[in-house]
Amino acid sequence: MSSSNVTRLVGAFEGRTALIPYLTGGYPSLEGAREVGEAYIANGGDVVEIGVPFSDPLADGPVIQGTTTQAIRNGADPDYCLDLARGFSDRVPVVFLVYYNTVLARGTERFLADCAEAGVTGLVIPDLPVEEAREFSELAAGADVGFCPLAAPTTTEARMGVVAEAATGFVYCVSVAGVTGVREKLPPQAVEVLRRVKAASSAPAALGFGIGSAEVARQAAAEADGVIIGTKLMQLVEEGGPEAAGEWLAGISAALREVAAERGG
Repeated sequence: MSSSNVTRLVGAFEGRTALIPYLTGGYPSLEGAREVGEAYIANGGDVVEIGVPFSDPLADGPVIQGTTTQAIRNGADPDYCLDLARGFSDRVPVVFLVYYNTVLARGTERFLADCAEAGVTGLVIPDLPVEEAREFSELAAGADVGFCPLAAPTTTEARMGVVAEAATGFVYCVSVAGVTGVREKLPPQAVEVLRRVKAASSAPAALGFGIGSAEVARQAAAEADGVIIGTKLMQLVEEGGPEAAGEWLAGISAALREVAAERGG
């Protein structure tokens, strides 16, 4: 691509709280996942996160695990997900949530090269050992793919230093005590980890913990550089298809724009 993949990803956070909707590659069907992504882009998604199906998704809750199982049955694999990314990446940055075994099975350098070619701008790898984060980040940077490490309230100061150094895309902030569904306010642990990440790193801090309403999205925008929404959207896809997910996402996008306007951004 003519512009740097990593530059495109980081640029999505400039001047606003980036809205990052998640979809499981291949769910509800191979073609249906394309329709979901199109609905996200049409309704305010700034970055599209694609979950690459893996047979043992330990970091995911039951809803995402269910979509992953169905996607595998549908025949979704890394090649399909790369093709899915190509269909979106000319309009918005695309990020993969991918398990490390999938990367290793393809070969790290080949996987990174394939991602760069498809316009995948960043990688979230939930099970990447922290001791390998720096080396992986350097390899990814060499391929023009951003690395997006995870940080949680339980992350030690030493580990937070590694996260800060390795992050070339954004830092994916999670709340270990969080559960999916509608919340009335941000959990204190989420605010804590966001502030710790911002103190340690210049990379954007994106929050993923189960935002289920526009009001909570507004609260998140007061602290986070980006909000990642997965489980709620996958539930909506299951219940009402891509259109239902897109309509709900439009409300979240409007709420985030209001916050930006109030800030004068």
